Amino acid sequence: MSGKVYLVGAGPGDPGLITWKGLEALRSCDVVIYDRLVARELLDEAPTQATRIHAGKTPGAASVSQEEINALLIGHARGGATVVRLKGGDPFVFGRGGEEAIALAGAGIPFEVVPGVTSATAVPAYAGIPVTHRGTASSFAVVTGHRADGGQRWNELARGVDTLVLMMGVASLRSTTEELIAAGRNPQEPAAVVEWGTTERQRTLMGDLASIADIAAAAGIESPATTIIGNVALLRNEIAWAPVAGSSAHLAAAPRTARRTP
Repeated sequence: MSGKVYLVGAGPGDPGLITWKGLEALRSCDVVIYDRLVARELLDEAPTQATRIHAGKTPGAASVSQEEINALLIGHARGGATVVRLKGGDPFVFGRGGEEAIALAGAGIPFEVVPGVTSATAVPAYAGIPVTHRGTASSFAVVTGHRADGGQRWNELARGVDTLVLMMGVASLRSTTEELIAAGRNPQEPAAVVEWGTTERQRTLMGDLASIADIAAAAGIESPATTIIGNVALLRNEIAWAPVAGSSAHLAAAPRTARRTP
């Protein structure tokens, strides 16, 4: 009898941002296959006897391929296990959750998607930056720094969106900002880069579109980092707050309940 796979979004870093449904799945699994940026406190929520498999991708280093991850999910589920694929942020926001869902569906494996809090909105929020704000920004776009086909529609993004949120693009930040300026985006537009957002290591730097890549490089900003471009970045001056992140106290207070099989 086949098991089942739960594609669970773990949130952007603070373990308290996992959803209740995601936590229930994690607490009742046999196998958890997790990404590099998943909070270690969340791994402690899996049953003691559960198998833990690291399948994270580290920039510039050898890592488990997507095909190998798909095979792990299918193999353990075919063996009858309840598997949690624990992914940072939301599985369907640059998380390759769609690829895993397609692989599972093709193999006839029952699965469920448990959405998570995406870093695209949570990281700016923890830095005191709303991605939309009445009278300032009524639209936003989330853009990856990597694309399989090597390109973005910069003309449309530069001119048609109030707030741009750039994810996973530290190495390409300079070329991205240059592309946006060349496409007509205002080089003096406010910008912020947030490193390790929602965690105790969070660091936020401010600048403008023309300077933010230099500022990030000078400060040694590394992945994971999120860049926000738009006038909303200035709201940090009024909204900035000090999150208490990285604590498992939120989880300890939540009762452990068995998952009911649908």
